[in-house]
Amino acid sequence: MPTYIYETIDPTRPVRRFEVKQAFAEKPLLLDPDTGELVRRVIIGGYGIVVRGGSAGPSVGSCGSHDELSA
Repeated sequence: MPTYIYETIDPTRPVRRFEVKQAFAEKPLLLDPDTGELVRRVIIGGYGIVVRGGSAGPSVGSCGSHDELSA
C-alpha cells in the first residue's frame, strides 16, 4: 500500500505535512484527520528504474524489422 504525503493549505496557519498509507482505489483526503484543516496531496518524484547492460530481446522502440528473428 503506497504512502502519500499531504499538506495543509490554510494560508493563515503554518503548513503541516503528514503521511498517510492509502490504497490506490481510495480517494485523496480533503481534511487533516487530526485537525480538520483542508489539505492537498503533495506530488513528489518517485524512484526511477535504470536497467544497465544488454537485454534478452529487442529493446522497446528499436528501429527496423524483427522478421529475421522469426525466420
